[in-house]
Amino acid sequence: MGPGKADLLDAIDREGSITKAGRAMGMSYRRAWLLVDAMNRCWAAPLVETSAGGAKGGGARLSETGREVLTAYRALEAAIAGAAHDGEATLARLARTEPLPTQP
Repeated sequence: MGPGKADLLDAIDREGSITKAGRAMGMSYRRAWLLVDAMNRCWAAPLVETSAGGAKGGGARLSETGREVLTAYRALEAAIAGAAHDGEATLARLARTEPLPTQP
């Protein structure tokens, strides 16, 4: 799981379709489908559930596992961003504030 796949899951949730989600992200249906297929095979349960097309067209939605994985991933992103901010603040506090003297 990475930021691109998480964004695709968000787009599928929003758009209700792999085709529309891919289009919203500027990627082909094939690329979006391959990413969904990879995610569905890599987790204990599928992250995206699809329904076959017909007169009204098909659709896709996040499974319960998909929602859990996406929520956990976004929480991890937020925790990492917070830790990075704290680390930057510590490093800035410890950094030299005056330039080093030049050597002849």
